[in-house]
Amino acid sequence: MSNSAVPDITPAPQTGGALSSTKASKGKVLSWAFWDWGTQPFATVITTFVFSVYLTSSAFGPKDEVTMKLAWATGLAGLFIALLAPVLGQGSDRSGKRMFHLRWQTWLLAAICMAMYFVAPAPEYFLLGALLLGAGNVVSEIANVNYYAAIDQVSTPRNVGRVSGLGWGLGYLGGITILLVIIALMGTGFDADQVRLSMILCGIWTIVFTIPIFRSLKDKPPTHPGESLGIVGSYKALFASIKRLWRVSPNTLYFLIAAALFRDGLAGVFAFGGVLAEGSFDFEFGEVVIFGVVANVVAGVATILFGLVDDKIGPKKVIVFSLVCLVLLGLGIFFLHEGGKPVFWALGLSLTIFVGPAQSASRSLLARLIPEGMSGEMFGLYATTGRAVSFLSPLMFGLAIALGVAVVGGTEDSAQYWGILGVVVVLFIGLIFAIFVKEPPKTHLPPEDEFAAARMG
Repeated sequence: MSNSAVPDITPAPQTGGALSSTKASKGKVLSWAFWDWGTQPFATVITTFVFSVYLTSSAFGPKDEVTMKLAWATGLAGLFIALLAPVLGQGSDRSGKRMFHLRWQTWLLAAICMAMYFVAPAPEYFLLGALLLGAGNVVSEIANVNYYAAIDQVSTPRNVGRVSGLGWGLGYLGGITILLVIIALMGTGFDADQVRLSMILCGIWTIVFTIPIFRSLKDKPPTHPGESLGIVGSYKALFASIKRLWRVSPNTLYFLIAAALFRDGLAGVFAFGGVLAEGSFDFEFGEVVIFGVVANVVAGVATILFGLVDDKIGPKKVIVFSLVCLVLLGLGIFFLHEGGKPVFWALGLSLTIFVGPAQSASRSLLARLIPEGMSGEMFGLYATTGRAVSFLSPLMFGLAIALGVAVVGGTEDSAQYWGILGVVVVLFIGLIFAIFVKEPPKTHLPPEDEFAAARMG
């Protein structure tokens, strides 16, 4: 392959790489951030607090058995994401159709949400539910590649932490709002029919609240007009980019590996949080929903505030501090699980303080490192490296439960709470790697950006 087929990825720290040098309008920033609000029902209602809890209920089989099956299905979905994300992200850069792809991916996610209505409460419907949940994870993550990449249209090197934090924060607040709407319409004593109806509401919510981003942000000119590499060519270009990235900016590649590990642990916290609340801490279904509302309030506010801190002290410090707290709190939940609901309310809510900031700071750190014209490809690689190890949290969660069954076998107690140890192990490994990532240098901003940043601040 000729070198012309592979874009130059030499970092440009003096200009902030792919980030804009001038501030976007507040309307564009909000429209970008509201995509997180609009698509949050899949993460909050479906993945964490309602559908996954419903799918691991006794209606579908023994609790430990269906929980482990769900963990394996989640890991398999991660494999598909790892294979697809880099090629699709690279294709968005080359074709200049990032927003076009984000639009159809968003609509497909909404359709998958609504299709979950057909998952009836019986063991024979578990496979359908797991397939839909897995497909939703694939589409959601691929859409995130294009959404994350669009941050270069709405942020500067000076305010990217705040903008990223605003998006994550509005996402959590959107999760609160959709849960409150569901409670207002259906109450807290969910039965199977109410769960299924809430899936339709989630799909409609996603369509309505993602309209602003498609009205405000338009496709950018392609990085390589008229060039189409195909699947094989795209992977060749990807590997060539990784090789060149290793040569000119190994710290960026090392960060991608570190982020893959700790982000998988962060995903595990929310993926299995509601399952643990109901299965190990005796929460009623309605209590899980209420916990979800409070957890999203805490997470949303914390993420927005930590976004301000990110721009002042740097994203690495935010990531490391958050991961240390998450490891300690996860261990606390395991060792104090016999305390029941009060323990999960106190420590589980404390966990939510640090998940969002670590995710947001990770995104803003990478945005600071990406060269011009490579946002889609680098965020595709970001998704790929994450999903290349996305089997870790589900696998470790399932293995930890299996270990717990062996340890407490013969008792009437469920070993499900052992799963938290698997997630803690992944977070700890990610923490160790993150410590050795070098903080990106603060860029020297041109006068016009200093003025724009000062006005936003």
